[in-house]
Amino acid sequence: MEKKRRPQEGCSGDEGEIFLSHKDRTRRDFVLTGSVYNVILTICGPIALYQSLNQIFRILDTMMAAHIDAISVSAVAYISQLQLMMASVGGGLAVGGGIKIAECYGAGLYGMVKKQVNSLMVLSMAMGAAVLVGILPFTEEILRVFKTPDLLIATGANYFKLEIIAMVLGFFNNIYIAVERARGNSKVILHLNILMILVKLGFTAFFVYVVSGTVTMIAVASLLSQVVVFAAGIYNLRDPKDVFGLDPRHMRMQREVVEPMLKVSFPVMVEKLAFGFGKVVVNAMATLYGTLTVGALGISNNIGGLTTNPQNGFQDGGAAIIAQNLGAKRYRRALETVYKLLVVNVLIGVAGYVLTIAFLPQISGLFARDDTAFQQLVSSVYRYEALGAVPLGVAATVMALLYGFGYTKLTLAINFSRVFLFRIPVLYYLQNHTDIGSRSVGIVMMVSNIAVGVLSLGVGLFVIREIMQKSREEKIA
Repeated sequence: MEKKRRPQEGCSGDEGEIFLSHKDRTRRDFVLTGSVYNVILTICGPIALYQSLNQIFRILDTMMAAHIDAISVSAVAYISQLQLMMASVGGGLAVGGGIKIAECYGAGLYGMVKKQVNSLMVLSMAMGAAVLVGILPFTEEILRVFKTPDLLIATGANYFKLEIIAMVLGFFNNIYIAVERARGNSKVILHLNILMILVKLGFTAFFVYVVSGTVTMIAVASLLSQVVVFAAGIYNLRDPKDVFGLDPRHMRMQREVVEPMLKVSFPVMVEKLAFGFGKVVVNAMATLYGTLTVGALGISNNIGGLTTNPQNGFQDGGAAIIAQNLGAKRYRRALETVYKLLVVNVLIGVAGYVLTIAFLPQISGLFARDDTAFQQLVSSVYRYEALGAVPLGVAATVMALLYGFGYTKLTLAINFSRVFLFRIPVLYYLQNHTDIGSRSVGIVMMVSNIAVGVLSLGVGLFVIREIMQKSREEKIA
């Protein structure tokens, strides 16, 4: 059945008419006028669940790699950080572009939204082509540059190549998900993720348990799952007349369209790249304690993600809600979203800490199989990392505030400090001036996560005061 549409004023011209669907109109009105807690739970809830399911699928992925052998699970943990670092550029573009789309959407500038969506798709294709040409032929050399142990290179080189190809498809998929998030269509994100997980886990289980494949086959499953989301994205954006639809006539790299998105996106790209690079450096430093410590740190991060990923889901959805209200000049409502988002993220942090610590023996045992020493190593690292659950909820809320209002240079400063001030120097000190041993990698996670929460709180209070001051000045003017 065809969507009901009504033409919007100011959205027609040489490029043809642009329509806003009835569903999109209803969602937009809800974000701008509905109960704030209701809006947060309705928009952010499915995204948080999407992030949680994503984390669970990563954990199951790691468990399946552990079924092969301990070296395979360490290879996946180590190389995944490199892949995430490289993917951060596309992720940064999606975040920044999604913020500007949400802002213009809230302001009712549907013609600009149309141009932004299509321009972002062009940028994602260009980035993907650059990665395939500039990185894919040199994957083993890149692994050596980042001091990947030879044993992990031998096990995971082909896995890394396939993950790079999957990442290129992920550039488009990230943009598509950012578009759905900006329009408040979070349910489709959840549905797509469930489909992606079923494809990914189904093929991984088949490759690992039925045909006894290597770790490379896990990457094949990842690639297939990205193909599914890519196809769904193309299908859902197929209507060229819809505000969010793909249309070659709007795929132009116009300065007035692209420059505002890049100004917001660039600090986010640098922030995510630096953060990912920092995690790779920490992994490389952790090899001082042995290859299995690298695997234990990766598993600890995965367990911590059971708490932080839902918080990040509320962060991403909250940023879109804030940006839409900012575009509609509803500053007070945008700040009210921040305060109520903080309550939700702190509650998630408390619940996550209590539950993961209570069931840590069972959770860590899932990864260690019958290796008691490895299980104890995972537990010892995570007990420290878990203490950052609530501070990271504070940090996620402040990030939503900063992304939503476009203060992305401050998000760069915060995440740069998190890794290069609170993490790497602390680990260097622990390694060179103490005899704590492998527990150092857990302690450094605790220190950096708590410190970034405190720093974020200070930055957030400063920014809120500045926003309130600007709001008062605009009313006077």
